[in-house]
Amino acid sequence: MQAILGVIFHSLGGVAAGSFYMPYNKVKGWAWETYWMVGGVMSWLIVPPIAAYLTVPGFVDIIASSSSIILGFTFLMGLLWGVGGLSYGLGVRYLGMSLGNSVVLGFCAAFGAVVPSIYYNLNPQDGKISFTDMISSSGGRVVLLGVLVCLIGIAICGKAGMLKEKELSEEEKKKSVTEFNLVKGLIVAVLSGILSSFFSFGIEVGKPLADAAVAAGYDHLFANNVTFVVILWGGLATNLVWTTMLSIKKKSYKDFINTNTPIRKNLLFSALAGTIWFLQFFFYGMGESKLGNGASSWILHMSTIILTANLWGIYRKEWFGVAKKTKLTITTGIIVIILSVVLVGVGNSI
Repeated sequence: MQAILGVIFHSLGGVAAGSFYMPYNKVKGWAWETYWMVGGVMSWLIVPPIAAYLTVPGFVDIIASSSSIILGFTFLMGLLWGVGGLSYGLGVRYLGMSLGNSVVLGFCAAFGAVVPSIYYNLNPQDGKISFTDMISSSGGRVVLLGVLVCLIGIAICGKAGMLKEKELSEEEKKKSVTEFNLVKGLIVAVLSGILSSFFSFGIEVGKPLADAAVAAGYDHLFANNVTFVVILWGGLATNLVWTTMLSIKKKSYKDFINTNTPIRKNLLFSALAGTIWFLQFFFYGMGESKLGNGASSWILHMSTIILTANLWGIYRKEWFGVAKKTKLTITTGIIVIILSVVLVGVGNSI
């Protein structure tokens, strides 16, 4: 029953993560950095402490009494993940929901399963699986096979993107993805996928915060909400600095007072996107507490996002008008990525 609940919670989180960008498509007349800033402040600064207060009222005391080393490393992982989150927005902006999410999340799933083990190889801890342990065990080798299969799936998706670029005119490509750019999109998507995996690492590093919440008598179902507050401070720092720099450079800060745009609606949709974004980790924390396996939780989360994002891609007709071969190629790529996710999950369960 606990495993079933874990899968349900992760599915809800995955649906939220795969859907959060949709409200941004309703924003009119604003520069990307403007609405990304609003959504980011909502998802990384405002909503997380509210969720933590409602579920772990003493979260401030727990953070204040925690080791500065734990807080520092957790924040650092959030900082690196923030770069991934920033480039994620650019990846979807240039590639669309379907291709963008498949590439980003494929890399994210693979590295999210491997990066923690590398850390524990350098800093051994009781009960933690190192990279050496992975290589020497059958389960670990299955995980690494899953990573390799994931990279193959990503390559197939990239091939589909190249076919799409050749088949459609610029006007046709931009009907569903306004700023479609395959080269830019793939570069930032790969960067995003690798760095976004550091959120998984942040959860591992910040585990003592969640443990402290449980020790203080709070429900373990919501204990990860304390860790999320610190991780998301790092993400906020990265994204706020970059979007502010872009806003000043391009003078897009004027969007907030541009009466020729629907300011209230834009604020609402941006805030909604940010709130939906945070819900992915609210439910992720609940799912992880039920499954008790961080790597498997991460993989399950990623696979649900990939499926959800591609359903939105179909809804937005991002592959409308391409040849059957291209549709078959992107479908094959997605299936291979999902297969890799399953392999990593199986490997972690062995």
